[in-house]
Amino acid sequence: MATVRFATITHPRAVFLLVLTISIAGAAHTRLPERHVALFVFGDSLYDPGNNNYINTTTDYQANFWPYGETFFASPTGRFSDGRLIPDFISEYAKLPLIPPYLKPGVSNYAYGVNFASGGAGALVESHQGFVVDLQTQLRYFKKVERQLSRKLGSAKAKTLISSAVYLFSVGGNDYLSPFTADSSFYKKFSKKEYVGMVFGNFTQVLQEIYKMGGRKFGFVSVPPLGCLPGTKILEPGNKGACYDEVNSLAKLHNKGLPKVLKLTQNQLKGFNYSNYDLYASISQRLEDPLKYGFKDANTGCCGSGPYRGVYSCGGKRGVKEFELCDNVGDYFFFDSVHPSEKAHKQLSELFWGGDSDTTGPYNLKAFFEH
Repeated sequence: MATVRFATITHPRAVFLLVLTISIAGAAHTRLPERHVALFVFGDSLYDPGNNNYINTTTDYQANFWPYGETFFASPTGRFSDGRLIPDFISEYAKLPLIPPYLKPGVSNYAYGVNFASGGAGALVESHQGFVVDLQTQLRYFKKVERQLSRKLGSAKAKTLISSAVYLFSVGGNDYLSPFTADSSFYKKFSKKEYVGMVFGNFTQVLQEIYKMGGRKFGFVSVPPLGCLPGTKILEPGNKGACYDEVNSLAKLHNKGLPKVLKLTQNQLKGFNYSNYDLYASISQRLEDPLKYGFKDANTGCCGSGPYRGVYSCGGKRGVKEFELCDNVGDYFFFDSVHPSEKAHKQLSELFWGGDSDTTGPYNLKAFFEH
């Protein structure tokens, strides 16, 4: 197991930022649907449904303006896409209501779960401090939710809900992109192996805490091919449109270690079960052969400016006011300079939900919601 180290990161920003209001009566014991499995979500912009709308941050870490949200919601929700994200599709497949952002005012019913993810958040404790809701803070929020569930449902029913729930995670992308998009002085203090070890150390500590509270079913995605995002390709030395290999090398190192870390955690924590989806491979396949998957362009963002629309200017509220917007977002794998389109998210979600062992293992998410 990697050593747990708590890092202090001095860089201020990074580019990668990679409902439910069902009333519950105030009675101490609320009836839940039969075979009810809740969904709790942690992570970054791949999962953030709008938590960053409600914190004091900058527009680099927000997506609550047009044209974000235009496809499905018809208005911006704070999701970093034109429509739904992976947790939205998973909740649909699991026949749950749309899982809301924890920080949205008025959200107080957690019986079906809640989403803590924050665009820009990393696994390192102080990553982008002051701009995002870091993973440790997301854990603290979950502990508050657990206490409220105990008050509303009673201790026994709350424990049942927590133990049967599924916990989704998307972490690491911001930790590995930030050395290339902001101050790299901290990153340079460590070898790549040490740096990845710190990410795993902080990450597994959060898993252990949720396990202590009763969590048993966890879902993970590998880090995407970060060097192939339109926003990072323009940073590649030479700017020839190739993937930025040094960025991808960190993602690959993380993804190589993740199955080992999860297996070791399972050996240490009795009853710990997990689903690990190879997001890196799924995205790479679509970038290499977009037509096979129904995309005309997997090289350029639908929304942005500059080469490959890789300048993170979608919406015109992040310093660069001018931006281009494609005519048909369904043709594009990427919606903006960094984040996939709703169409892409749907394809990825289907594999996370029902993929075979070549893609998702040792379980897929469907198995977790059926038991």
